[in-house]
Amino acid sequence: MAFRKINISELSFNPFEKIGKEWMLLTGGNIDSFNTMTASWGQLGVLWNRNVLTCYIRPNRYTYDFVENGESFTASFFGEQYRSALAFCGSHSGRDCDKVKETGLTPAEVDGCVGFEEADMVVVCRKLYNYDLQESGFISNDGIPEQFFSSDPYHRAYIAEITAVYVKE
Repeated sequence: MAFRKINISELSFNPFEKIGKEWMLLTGGNIDSFNTMTASWGQLGVLWNRNVLTCYIRPNRYTYDFVENGESFTASFFGEQYRSALAFCGSHSGRDCDKVKETGLTPAEVDGCVGFEEADMVVVCRKLYNYDLQESGFISNDGIPEQFFSSDPYHRAYIAEITAVYVKE
């Protein structure tokens, strides 16, 4: 794998662009058994004096069990040339197809987790806390539950400590 580990303080990017517009692949499991899904919701920040990534996964997603049952997972970020691969991983289930075969992405072991050789950056995350989003938690009445949860279950949120960051050499 042509990556080098960097100190998180070396990062310089807009998280709103990186997560919300460019998307990321969340991958749970290990190199022998894993699944990945595209995500465009999440946060990067500091909580409990730790650098954290927060992500959201619906319990009906195939990736959910892999992340739920593991201690760690990865968030992989890609260049624009991989947009179609990320679109595929966000619209197809690993229960029904082989996402690696369909997209041509190359899985790679990263600190006991799975990242992808084509990624520009792989963030390794160790789960610290989780909670389930629920309708009763909404304070404002601006239609979010109806817009995002009318037919799908509410997400589980994972707050995870960033234990390593790898960038393409």
